[in-house]
Amino acid sequence: METLTLKIGGMTCNHCKMKVGKALRTMDGVENVQVDINTGQTTVSFDSARLRAEDLRAVVSEAGYELI
Repeated sequence: METLTLKIGGMTCNHCKMKVGKALRTMDGVENVQVDINTGQTTVSFDSARLRAEDLRAVVSEAGYELI
């Protein structure tokens, strides 16, 4: 299991928090997601044999948020 912390811009409310969390949780291999809108950080625990960090970053971008 690997853990990645992403700094995400544009998250301003609970809807944003839920949208980012849902986008990441639907990926096969993601075990845990914690989104903090106050700091703009999202921590993802995932199976690095099934996913790459780039895949997680791409999903956040596709959800409409900017990686900082």
